[in-house]
Amino acid sequence: MIQGFGTFLRDGESHLGFRRGDEVADLGPGSLDELLPRGRDAWERATEQALAADELIALADVEPELPFTIADYVDFYSSLEHATNLGRMFRPDAEPLLPNWRHLPVGYHGRSGTVVVSGTPVRRPRGQAKPPDAEAPVYRPSRRLDIELELGFVVGTPSRIGEPVPAAAFADHVFGVVLVNDWSARDIQAWEYVPLGPFLGKSFATSISAWVTPLALLDDRRVPAPVQEPEPLPHLQVDESWALDIPLEVELNRTVIARGNARGLYWTMPQQLAHATSNGASVGAGDLMASGTISGAERGSEGSLIELTRNGSEPLRLDGGGERTFLDDGDEVVLRGDPLGEVRGRILPSA
Repeated sequence: MIQGFGTFLRDGESHLGFRRGDEVADLGPGSLDELLPRGRDAWERATEQALAADELIALADVEPELPFTIADYVDFYSSLEHATNLGRMFRPDAEPLLPNWRHLPVGYHGRSGTVVVSGTPVRRPRGQAKPPDAEAPVYRPSRRLDIELELGFVVGTPSRIGEPVPAAAFADHVFGVVLVNDWSARDIQAWEYVPLGPFLGKSFATSISAWVTPLALLDDRRVPAPVQEPEPLPHLQVDESWALDIPLEVELNRTVIARGNARGLYWTMPQQLAHATSNGASVGAGDLMASGTISGAERGSEGSLIELTRNGSEPLRLDGGGERTFLDDGDEVVLRGDPLGEVRGRILPSA
């Protein structure tokens, strides 16, 4: 059953809510912003109260908003299978993984101002792309619009600048988990990303689920993570099981095109937080850190179209007719993760 905190409109005012399946407990005016910085004890008390609340509203009558104010946004690259798949596509004559990949969770800073709640339409971005047969780049709407199926964790308790957060302190700083769709314009990304990495090919939109599942309610989903070789450096070692057994699904225009599980992520969330703060960078309430695309080893478990279609060479067949390599205007994508809910978005034409 889906359980999590969110923010919704009621009588023109923002209210803090807690979703329990197909109903929402109204916890009064406010938002998740007030709860996040109060710390672990306050989160657990609030969760207990929310589970016991008896003023319930039908989910269908609720208009969700962005559940919390996004303070900062970081996206990682934590799936071994995803990184290997892309490496083989783009560097067929070299090792698929770059030398640093097994030593640290590679990541980049995204744009917090374009994180939106599930259900928000996504407008096709424009940008520079260089067609293979062209001598110079052109500025145009993206022709290779893609999705990325990810998990994200939400920071509650801030840290101090200059003081790294050890992996063992993860649960003291992190409030909960959301489902993420990191929309990606692959043609824009391919032209711009060398030498500094993703920028306009990613920053136009990132969608998250409307409900944040508290970390404490995911205890029964924790399982051992994949074995890491070589052994991580001491500051990235984790003693507890921190992989999450969360079944995942991608639906495109009512056709399920992929199924996977988050438990296969190579780099765990505590390692991501430890790495992000290992140089002394601080985190604050409302920071969002996403896993990067989650892909499995089996065909049909990949979390992006570029992998599912082998870079556009093997189109997907949709129920009722039609094929896709990348997204067309009007397409609707729904990502699902039990018990995190869904992330839904429809593509609008470029402005």
